[in-house]
This record gives sequence, structure tokens and C-alpha cells, in this order.
Amino acid sequence: MVARRGSSGPDPVALVEIDLYGDLMIAASSADEDRLSTDRIDEVLRVQADRPDSAEEAKAAVPEAGAGSPDTP
Repeated sequence: MVARRGSSGPDPVALVEIDLYGDLMIAASSADEDRLSTDRIDEVLRVQADRPDSAEEAKAAVPEAGAGSPDTP
């Protein structure tokens, strides 16, 4: 069952989500490619990604198999 907010007005979080979705739709409609890249989505939503910039950095961020496991002496 969905909780009702009563007469306090619209949900401000929902309004922000709708606005962000609209920004993504506008960006997608004007894009040359079929899908927006992750970087373009971050740019449209004005967020800073916490992911590595390159494949080398991504590979360095992933621990080797068995490294740091509790069973390793």
C-alpha cells in the first residue's frame, strides 16, 4: 500500500526526479549516437563520477584474486 502525503503538496523528490529525467530525454533526443555514454549522462545530470578515467586505472582498482582475503596468511 502506498502512503499518501495528504494535502501537503507534491513530493519534492519526485519533482526533482521528473526534472532530471526530462534533462536526460532532451539530451538523448539531440544525441548523434543510439545511447548516451556514461560520461554524457553524468554531464547532463551534473554529477562527478567516482570511477576511474582509464582502463589502466580501473584494472589497478580491482584487487587480485585472493589478495586481502581472510584466509591469506
